[in-house]
Parts: sequence; structure tokens; C-alpha cells
Amino acid sequence: MNVAILVFPGTWSEVDCHRAFTDVIGHDAEYVWHKETDLDRFDAVVVPGGFSYGDYLRCGAIARFSPVMESVKAFAEAGKPVIGICNGFQILCEAGLLPGVLTRNEHLEFRCKWVDLRAETTNTPFTHLASAKQVLRVPISHGEGNYQADAETLEMLERTGRIVFRYVDEDGNATAESNPNGSANNIAGIINERGNVLGMMPHPERSVEELLGGDDGAVIFRSMVTPTAAAV
Repeated sequence: MNVAILVFPGTWSEVDCHRAFTDVIGHDAEYVWHKETDLDRFDAVVVPGGFSYGDYLRCGAIARFSPVMESVKAFAEAGKPVIGICNGFQILCEAGLLPGVLTRNEHLEFRCKWVDLRAETTNTPFTHLASAKQVLRVPISHGEGNYQADAETLEMLERTGRIVFRYVDEDGNATAESNPNGSANNIAGIINERGNVLGMMPHPERSVEELLGGDDGAVIFRSMVTPTAAAV
């Protein structure tokens, strides 16, 4: 598999994502500058974390207008996998590829810490190698990771199984204390209706090796490069 890793002005997680796919998972990956538009040679797209355009206006609000994003939309419409991590999740929401919005953390603090995530579904190209309700330990690093949507959208996400990850405690319980940013329904990651576009705030690329403190995040990338017919 050949993976495109997008790079915007201000992106800073592209190297971690590149290492995760190449050195750890053992697949090809290339950096793609945000002004490029040709994604035909790639099998998957990663929109990594960072502070695209300095997070001016709103996080991801400027990056969504970059030329590459029209190609990302076409890529997603073709059914190919796209994952947006942290700022990448924000960009995907701003671009209309995912519903809802990421707002300031409820406590108005930047949080950089390890959290526990419960895999709510294994019926996606990003989680099919996880076990049912598996708890993954993955770090976060964000100031605007508070996922919010209107009541109708939240009900739809719950009903259709489009919540992929939820913040939980180490025992797998979704509690207020385990929610690091105030996200509605403890939501940490969601998927689009077709099931090929995932947005998540935590950073799996920072947890792909025990040397980094844990390798639970690798299950997401290994799922992406392992063939499956899974769909939400």
C-alpha cells in the first residue's frame, strides 16, 4: 500500500505518521504538499495533526480550502480510506467530509496526556483488527478537541454505529472523568456514512512502539493496510 501524508503550513505530525507506516507497519508513504492535487498513485490518505495555518480563524478552517482537499474529497467519494488525526479531524469536519465541529476544550486548557479509548465498532477499515470493545491507550495533544454536534446528528451517529472511538477509563467505562475535553457522548472518533473516512482526536501515530510508551495505536494503521470488506 502507498499512503499519502498531507502537509500543510504548520503541520507537525507528518513525520510520526510517515514513520508509523514505513518503519513500523512496513508500507510505502509519501509526503504530499497541500498545493498538490494528484492523489491517483495512493491507496490511502492521512491528514495529520498540527496547527495548519497557525489555527487562525478556526482550527482547519483555512486548510480546508487548500487545493489538495478537493482531491481528498474525490478520493473519499471513490471509497478509498482517509484518516484525519487531531488537526486532520478538524480539517475533515471543516471540509464537510464529517459532521460536527471541534471546539475549545471544555476546561479551556491544552491537554497533552495518555487517554483510554474504547473501540465501539470493529466493522470499519480502521478497526477490523481490534477486538470488540477493546480499550486502546493512545495519547492526546490538543486545545480544541471538544467534539460537538446538534442533537439530531448525535442521535444519528449513535444509531448508525458511526462513533468509532469513545473516551473511557481503564476499565472501559465512559465517564465524565475519562472525558479529557468535554466532547459530547465522550466521542473521540467518528466515521462517515460510507465508512471510509475516519476522524479522531487522539494520536495513534504516537503509540505504535513500546519504546514510545505503548503500541495500541498500531492496530489502526495495521487495519488500514490489511484487506477487508468491512463497512459501517
